[in-house]
Formats: sequence, structure tokens, C-alpha cells
Amino acid sequence: MAEPRKKIYLKNYINGTFYEPINEGYINNYNPSIGELYAYTPDSGEDDVKLAVKSAKMAFPAWSKMPIENRSRILMRIADLIEQNMDALSAAETEDTGKPLNLSSTVDIPRSAANFRFFANAINLFASESHKMPDAINYTLRQPLGVVGCISPWNLPLYLFTWKIAPALAMGNCVVAKPSEVTPHTAYLFSRICQQAGLPNGVLNVIHGSGHLAGKAIVEHPDVKAISFTGGTQTGRTIAAITAPMFKKTSLELGGKNPNIIFADCDFDEALNTTVQSSFRNQGQICLCGSRIYVQQEIYDRFKTEFMAKTYMLKVGDPRDHDTNVGAVVSEAHFNKVMHYINLAKEEGGEVLVGGNQVKLKGRCENGWFIHPTIIEGLPINCRTNQEEIFGPVVTIQPFETEEEALELANQTEFGLAATIWTQDISKAHRVAEKIDAGIVWVNCWMKRDLRTPFGGMKNSGLGREGGLEALRFFTEAKNVCVKY
Repeated sequence: MAEPRKKIYLKNYINGTFYEPINEGYINNYNPSIGELYAYTPDSGEDDVKLAVKSAKMAFPAWSKMPIENRSRILMRIADLIEQNMDALSAAETEDTGKPLNLSSTVDIPRSAANFRFFANAINLFASESHKMPDAINYTLRQPLGVVGCISPWNLPLYLFTWKIAPALAMGNCVVAKPSEVTPHTAYLFSRICQQAGLPNGVLNVIHGSGHLAGKAIVEHPDVKAISFTGGTQTGRTIAAITAPMFKKTSLELGGKNPNIIFADCDFDEALNTTVQSSFRNQGQICLCGSRIYVQQEIYDRFKTEFMAKTYMLKVGDPRDHDTNVGAVVSEAHFNKVMHYINLAKEEGGEVLVGGNQVKLKGRCENGWFIHPTIIEGLPINCRTNQEEIFGPVVTIQPFETEEEALELANQTEFGLAATIWTQDISKAHRVAEKIDAGIVWVNCWMKRDLRTPFGGMKNSGLGREGGLEALRFFTEAKNVCVKY
């Protein structure tokens, strides 16, 4: 019998040094695919955050004045080191999240490196505006804010952690960042990469801990000038209530309940295959997943039948296996939440066409938290299952008759993050895309991302935009200078 693996103790990264939490408290961190404790995460609090902010303030003058080409080179080294440590980071991401290793190694970690590489290049090309008058000229200075807070979620841990940190650093800010306490391992490894890359001490500080302690302390600190947060809508409300009276810049990327509209004139095979991905990739734990599927009546029965068949064929298995399609959900608490919604859907009159059950594996993963991909039919738009974000491998499906009905169904939620439209009629595609309530609309594709484009949601899906120039502008203060001739 193999000896039990020694548990890992993660540490905070403050002023270029690794520290245990000041209160000596730790949070248990579980591997969801085997249901076992494997690491201890610092349960940091206000004192740890104060130390991190102090170090960031001390580092800010030199970092903000560093020539852009020098900052760019350091960010490029970080991107290089992420790629050089691809295997270790991918393994850690899979152990932390339960997602298939083939997803961590081909999407999550490569995108993390791409985030740093993109913004390292972008600052060399970034320019501000000037406006000429008959006897004067106005020009805009874009100056770094100072110390900023970046708080990222558990579903795409390093992917979204770097998505926030890279533009903040690129524009000359110093960062106090908090990864999710549920999936902290790659953020800890990333801290070591930044140290190895020569990022000056204090420029990036990584504080581990819960949202209600460490996260709240970052948001409330008067010297933290901006907050970039990705996570649940209710937490976003709490953050907004704190930051608004303090007049802090705030970017909130929140929940989604995204419609996937499939018209009869679609490329059927392409729409079918992509819908399987947009429904169940990462166990449905992506804010951009299409959790409400609307199919035009003419092709509804055929699409439903073939969608069910392809969903049955998905392999739920050990995330380490190269042929696994669906891994474990992230935690026991989240497993219970998703199963609760499946039971709620039945109570609301829904029929489970596929799945709806826990998957019990044999061997290494026998105690893991696995849920069979689930398709539910027959629910009204106003039921909780169709209105609330489940964030798991669960989708609902129903037919529609007309374009107007599809739009009415798509827009009848409090969310407005993303939408997908499938049609070969280009006029219809433009028409529906314009009328749909969503910050990002994909036509005949899903998750096709250009890092130059603005990203964010409408309604309860968020506030502000990230990505490209939007991110660079968010992490700066604009100052107009008018010079009379």
C-alpha cells in the first residue's frame, strides 16, 4: 500500500517573501475528485492584508516609474515561466478543481500565460488621446492608481487570476490579490514564478483566505484604490455597497444564466457538437456556459434526441485520464447545491431526460464528487431552475416558434452576461444579437475569445468591462492637460 501523501501548507506572498498567516489559522483544501484533504490554505485576515498593502505602497513609486519596456520584459518572463511549468501547474489545477487534466493543460494554463504575454505587449502600443483646439491642445495622461485589489473565483483559478493581475501590473499599479480559498494552489505556485521572474518585492502580494475575512479586508482598506472582482452576484452587491461610498473604481464580473438560441436554419452538426461543449465543459462551471437551450420547433425533436445521445456518451471519470470529458465538481458543498437544484427542477415539473444523478466511480476516485451531465425539459421560464445560476453540469431545453419568442425567452432573466445564436441567416444573426441582453454574443460559435475585446455583463451580471484597452483604462486615472499656445 502506498504511503499517504504529505499535506501541503500554502503560504501568503508578501513583499517578495512567503509568510504563514499572522493568526496561524488554516483552511482545509480538498481534492474534489477523491474527496480527500490534501492542502492547508492560510485563513488570512485584516492584519495580513494591512501588511500586504503596506508593502505594495512602498513598492509603488519605483514600479510605476519603471520604463514601460522594462515592465514589459518582466511580464514576458512571467509568461515564459508559466509555459515552462505547464505540467506542474496543470496537475495542480486539476487536483484543486477536479476538472480534466486535458482541459487544464490545453486551456487554463496556456491562457494564463497568454494573459501576461498579451498585456506585456499591449502596454508598448497603448496610447492616450489628444484633442486640438484653435489656440490650445488637450492631452490625456493615463496614470496608475496605486495599490489595487484583485479577487478571483474558483472555477478558472489561474486563468482568471492572471486576467486581472496582468493589466494591473502592466499599467504600473501594485497589486494585493486574493485567489479563491477553494482553489488556491496555482496562485501559490504563481507567486513562486513571479519571485523567480524578478518581479520586484511588493509589486504583487498574494493573500489567501476566505472572502468574508481576507476579501472583505482588501475591499475595505482605504489605501486600495480599485477592486476587480469575479464571482457571485450577491458577493458583488456586497462589494459594491462597500466601495460606492468610498468612491473606489470597481469592476464586477458576476453570474450568468445564458441562453443558447438554435434556429432551424443552423448548421445542425456544428450547433449540436458545440452545444455539448457549451453545456458541460468544466462540469458546467463556467459563467459563460449556455445553461438555457432554446431550439426552434422545426428541429426540436431531432436536436433533443441527438443532444441526449451525445450527452450520454460523455465520459465522467478520473480527471487524470486523457479520455475523461467530465470531472468532479469543485467541492462537496457545491455538489450538494447542484443536486438540490436538480431535485428542485423535478418539483417544479421538469422531466430529467439525461443524468440527474451522482456518479460513483471505482478505484482512486470512489469518494469524489461527480454528477452526470443533466438535461431537463418541460420547465417554464419563470421557475427558479431557469432563473437562478446553478453553475454545474445542468441545462434546460425547450422549443420556440418565432424569433420574437426566442428573444422574449432569452431576455426574461435578471442576468445578461453571454448568449449564443445559431443561424445561417446573417441578417437574423445581427438582428437578434442587437436585441439580446448580453455583454457578449457568439454567433455560430462559443468561447471564441479575442483578448482585445471588452468583456463583461449587463443587468445582474456585472459592472464595467475587462479585457484589452478596457482593462488598461480601468487600472489608470485619466487626467486632461490643456496647454494654451
